[in-house]
Amino acid sequence: MDFIHTEKAPAAVGPYSQAVRAGGMLYASGQIALDPATGKMVGSTVAEQAEQVLKNIGALLQAAGLTYDDVVRTMCFITDMDAFGSFNEVYAKYFSGNKPARSCVEVSRLPKGALCEVEITAACR
Repeated sequence: MDFIHTEKAPAAVGPYSQAVRAGGMLYASGQIALDPATGKMVGSTVAEQAEQVLKNIGALLQAAGLTYDDVVRTMCFITDMDAFGSFNEVYAKYFSGNKPARSCVEVSRLPKGALCEVEITAACR
């Protein structure tokens, strides 16, 4: 088991790791739209926050020597299903080739008042 940590993604806001590599897979904790340098929330819309979330995921993937193409599953959480379309527009920019399996659910609240959160599972090379 290998614990992945990078300064290019936000530090954990609780007692958990940014990501863990085990059994040929990378399991990344949910990412919200925190700026890694400041720890402050970025954006006031789901689209703006999704952009930062997916950049944070990219930093975790890079730290593990992987890319978005290695992601096999995502779990997406948004606080307003009416924003599903704008979330998808941003999401599609990052997963433009073979798309991972995915679920997306509306939740009542997310940490730090975030509007969206994404966690990923990726296959390691």
